[in-house]
Amino acid sequence: MLLGLLAVAATLSAGVGLTRGAMPVSLTTVAEAPLIWWSGQRITDPGWLVLTGIRAPRVVLGLVVGASLGVSGAMMQGLFRNPLASPTLIGVANGAALGAAVAIVGLGHLPTLPLLAFVGAALATLSVLRLGSRDGVAHTASLLLAGIAVNAICGAGTGLLVYLADESELRTLTFFTLGSLGGATWGSLKLWVPLALLPVALVPWVVQPLDALLLGEAEARHLGVPVERTKRVLIGLCCVGVGTCVAASGVIGFVGLAVPHLVRLVGGPRHGVVLPGSALCGAALLVAADTLSRVVVAPAELPIGILTTLLGGPFFLVLLGRALERG
Repeated sequence: MLLGLLAVAATLSAGVGLTRGAMPVSLTTVAEAPLIWWSGQRITDPGWLVLTGIRAPRVVLGLVVGASLGVSGAMMQGLFRNPLASPTLIGVANGAALGAAVAIVGLGHLPTLPLLAFVGAALATLSVLRLGSRDGVAHTASLLLAGIAVNAICGAGTGLLVYLADESELRTLTFFTLGSLGGATWGSLKLWVPLALLPVALVPWVVQPLDALLLGEAEARHLGVPVERTKRVLIGLCCVGVGTCVAASGVIGFVGLAVPHLVRLVGGPRHGVVLPGSALCGAALLVAADTLSRVVVAPAELPIGILTTLLGGPFFLVLLGRALERG
């Protein structure tokens, strides 16, 4: 029932996202769009052009990024057995931000920004995994400490490049770190969607290992789970998914933290519910936030990262307070 409700919420959120904005588009136009596209008709109506050329790829990107961030956050919380965990622990976001800063300030070449952001995310994650492993064993506490160190280093590097940036470069970098779905095109979706959806596609194969890890690593080994391989697979999936999302839409915070915990509060701890529920809830939430960012200051656009952080920040404080009360 929960997954069904979340699927309906994601569908409604996508419908509202397609119709609302600086130029409203009627539901009739949205409903007729698949048939018109299939027939190959050429239509010059402004509403149709806005729907097919701007709003539809943006909504698709929002659904994909939200689903990937939600699943990646659920994987990290299951791996570390901590509801306060998020993909940022393994350095993905800060590594991507550093890669973007290198592209904007160091190279002055914006077309390389998504590629270098993805490379920065991958290198940061690999560094955390390497520093947090000893003799082929990835220790959870060491991964957390390594993540803190790598995040600090990447943050310092980004800060240095911000200091060296001129006004135009600083503006571009600021908008990247605040996140936006405004750059979505059908061409870019062909590149980013398969990579971003990789963690979602592999959910059926990680449900049982994550459920076993809830009992503890020793217990999971007794149940036949290859714990070390599972850790590396989960971190790799998170790196690919979140790195791709950051490269495609900039840094969007707190979705990976808040969404899995919301689903867990309602649906319980079983990852057979938490993982697909996080995908659906993340997709619905991010598209809704993007629609709000386009409407609240129309015809201008509020960076989506501001909205998700305003919503996620207080939620994180509530989670932290509950964790402290439990000791």
